[in-house]
Amino acid sequence: MNFTKTTEQSSKYEHLEKMSVHELLVNINNEDKTVPLAVEKSLPQIEKLVSEIVTKMNLGGRLFYIGAGTSGRLGIVDASECPPTFGVPFDLVNGIIAGGDKAIRRAVENAEDNTTQAWIDLCEFDINKNDFVIGIAASGTTPYVISGLEKCNENNIITGCITCNEGSPLSQMAQFPIEVVVGPEFVTGSSRMKAGTAQKLVLNMISTATMIQLGKVKGNKMVDMQLSNDKLVDRGAKMIMSEIKVSYEEASELLKKYGSVRKAVDNY
Repeated sequence: MNFTKTTEQSSKYEHLEKMSVHELLVNINNEDKTVPLAVEKSLPQIEKLVSEIVTKMNLGGRLFYIGAGTSGRLGIVDASECPPTFGVPFDLVNGIIAGGDKAIRRAVENAEDNTTQAWIDLCEFDINKNDFVIGIAASGTTPYVISGLEKCNENNIITGCITCNEGSPLSQMAQFPIEVVVGPEFVTGSSRMKAGTAQKLVLNMISTATMIQLGKVKGNKMVDMQLSNDKLVDRGAKMIMSEIKVSYEEASELLKKYGSVRKAVDNY
């Protein structure tokens, strides 16, 4: 396979330890500016993947992210934000990390090299052909992720991936690959930086576009958000005020009565 890990190539900056704080920040920022442009080039790939996820979810399917290290953590962050933001069930979007939940905070030795555990982890969720699994790996070579997608393919489960190298083994395995080529990192090989930022941007696009397509946003507002703190209750009341022209006090009472912005507006 003709495959080069651009994420592992040497930084274009030398002698970082000799730079001032200002120089470090400016140079990191200059590298970060290139990431959205790299994501833009991948929009056609992202569009195909999101469209397939929406189709699966309309059939009752779920979305799973699997990854190791930073990639796994990013998937968990995106999955965990969907219920409070869009009011969807906690098992609709799921993040799985190599090494289990304890790996969220601390690296688990050799977890990413395990070639059988990803499928075991997925089976704990009763994974089935209505679901969609996205493997996340900056390098595109993580055995845990590749083997997980391979087993999904064997079991007629649609697969996608997010990687930052072109032509990687993971991309070859995924049915809907997304390749965001960000190039070498500021600190050589530190893929939590540009690669991690790229993955986060793509995950934002995937979950947000999917939820909008599923009707979880009205206008530009999170009308199904969970009212889990005072800030969100206040935001919900103001959303109701803008929709049906009532006072703040009336909006608050409606929100308390119906439990969501959408239900308050629909039942007014």
